[in-house]
Formats: sequence, structure tokens, C-alpha cells
Amino acid sequence: MKDIVIIANFCRDFSETDNGRFMYLCKELSKENKVEIITSDFEHSAKKHKEPLVHNWPFTITLLHEKGYKNNISIQRFRSHYGWGKEVGKYLKKRKKPDVIYCAIPSLTAPLRAAKYCEKNNVRFIIDIQDLWPEAFKMAFNIPIVSDVIFAPFNLYVNGIYKRADSICAVSQAYVSRARSVNKKSKTSHVVFLGTSLETFDHNVKSASPVIQKENDNDIWLGYCGSLAASYDIPCVLEALRLIKEKGLITPPKFVVMGDGAKKREFEDIANKYKLDVVFLGKLEYDQMCAQLVQCDIVVNPIVKGSAASIINKHGDYASAGLPVLNTQDSKEYRRLVDKYHMGINCSNGDPNSLANSLLRLMNNNETRKSMGRNARKCAEKNFDRTNCYQELIKCIITEGNCL
Repeated sequence: MKDIVIIANFCRDFSETDNGRFMYLCKELSKENKVEIITSDFEHSAKKHKEPLVHNWPFTITLLHEKGYKNNISIQRFRSHYGWGKEVGKYLKKRKKPDVIYCAIPSLTAPLRAAKYCEKNNVRFIIDIQDLWPEAFKMAFNIPIVSDVIFAPFNLYVNGIYKRADSICAVSQAYVSRARSVNKKSKTSHVVFLGTSLETFDHNVKSASPVIQKENDNDIWLGYCGSLAASYDIPCVLEALRLIKEKGLITPPKFVVMGDGAKKREFEDIANKYKLDVVFLGKLEYDQMCAQLVQCDIVVNPIVKGSAASIINKHGDYASAGLPVLNTQDSKEYRRLVDKYHMGINCSNGDPNSLANSLLRLMNNNETRKSMGRNARKCAEKNFDRTNCYQELIKCIITEGNCL
């Protein structure tokens, strides 16, 4: 039995319906090991502090205080993460030395302190890269030269973390490659997508009720789930729907948007201006999102040019739903996956005409939609089902030395 510590700033609520990566790992690892997860008492998505935990899980959940913040890109947020990282460092010093620390990135302060702690105390240190910082922030706050100067300290932080890792795990090959560019220590690396539990997804589809249902089976719905923030090119989708409407040859699909974020009002205004059939359902619980998603016929993955994102949550959910995807994201890794499985169409990034033409192609060909949908589900079974692919992470955590 190993004493395993997981450090993850951004966790969900540890409820019965929590479908997060770290919740799954805690459940599996605690079957034969002592497991503690150290996380923040501030909920990033809701921008509020978490309620007291009521579930009695077979692992320890340690909530360390974080001041919190209102905006995703702000000095307040960086200060908040810095403060939480200091709390993590203090906690590790007074805790009994574990056998291994498995640490999510981002944020950065806590992982750097954990990395230095492991280096000093001869504790195995494994990183799990969920996103690239500061690259993600530089995309949103992109001022030539100025951005490079502002985010230079972040590069020092993250390189300090990467180079100390004994093993590298990440949600995409692009992220592994970034860490390996400075790490000369690790002999192993693992690409394991965020994924989902297909068993849980399918159960949710059967047991939960969608917010809205079709009145006519012949209607075609276009679905989107995820954040409504600057990185997500919802305006491109709305413009594509407007182009289809202007042609007048076919009625544009209903656009079902599941999610919330800072740009929601702006996106609603565009939809109203174009007089499109768009419904913004807000953020749904995961079980209801699954049930709502399968009501759609096509899904769209619109991400702005230059995004640091690679393989993300919605990719797994889209594939699990067995739906063809219209993809504008310029991530080579995801575009290759779409092509390999013939599970959708890669469109030109930021080009509403390309997106409109691809959408029309799928709307006009029912068999193509079904075929691509079946292929998407096969992709999910192979690449996104945690029951299978997360065994690689578990093996990495509990095995000494080489992970393979």
C-alpha cells in the first residue's frame, strides 16, 4: 500500500455525480492505497467558495483556503493562486512524507512548491498537464512584446516544474512535448485524454431528462457544450447559421448551447440580431448535459485561432454521444483524430463559409451523419473511456521507477 498525494487546484464538488479526472483517480487508487487529494476551497467555475463536503469517500479530501477571484484573467486570480500555492507548501511540510505526489498543472505556484519538496525529500513527483500556462493567457492577452515581458516569470515557474518531474502525464501529446523540451530527467511520458466514463455517460443518457426535446423527429439540432468565453468562437457558428438562413434553401438547425461564461450576453445579442433559432440553456449538471447532448444530431467544436487548447473535455463528450463533429479548432492533434476516425469534418478556422458549407453537407446527408456518429462512438471507446485509458495513469502512479 502506497501513501499517495494528489494535488489539483481545479476540482469539482466530490459529489456522487462528480465526473472529474481526479475524482475518478481517487476512487480507483484508494481501493488498494492510502490516498489524499489536496485541493482549493474555491470553485473556479462558479467563482464562489465550496460548501462543506458531506460525502464519506474512502480517501481524504483536504480543502486548503484560497482567497478567490472574479475574473479569469486578472491580477486578483494570480494572487489567489499564489496564496493557495503557499498554503500547499506549508501543508506538505507538516504532513508525513508520502511515497508519491501526483500534481495537476495548472495552477503553477503549488506545483512548483511540490516539485521542490519532492526534490528535497526524495519523493517521486509526477505531473499531469491539463493546460499550457502561460501560453493560454498570452493568447487571450496578446500584445506584442508586452505580453512576452508580463508572462516571462510564468515561464520560469512552469519550466521549474517540468524539469523536476520524474514522470510526465498530460491530456495531449502537445503538452507532453512542451514539458519534454526542458525535462532531461523523466524516462517516461503518458498521453491520456481527459475522457469520461462511458458507463456513466450512458447511464446519464437513460436516467436524466433533457431540458428540451424535439417535437419533430425530422428537425436537425446543432449542439455545443462548454464555456462561453473568449477562446470559443461561437460568433463564427452564429455567422454560419446566418449564411445558411440568407441562402433560403434550407432552414438552419436549432442551435442548442449548453454552458455559461463571460461572453454569454454578447453571444445572445448576436443570435437575436440575426433572428436565429438559438437556445442558451446555461450550465447544466453533467448527467443532464449528457441527456441533452444526445438530443442533437451534429455537434460543433469552435475554438479561436492560436488557442493553446488541444484535447479537451468536450471532445470526449461529443464522441461518447456518437455525434458527428464540425471542428474549427486548429489543434493538429484533434484534427488528426477527426480524420483518422472519419467522425466529422475539419473546417477552416474562423471561416463561417467553410463551417456553413460543412454543416449543409451533414444536414443534407442523413447516412453520412449516422456513419460519422458511429465512428465517433468507436473513437470514444478506444480513446476516451476512462475505464480503459486511465489504467495507464494508475500504473504510472503506483509503479516505482519506469511506468511502462
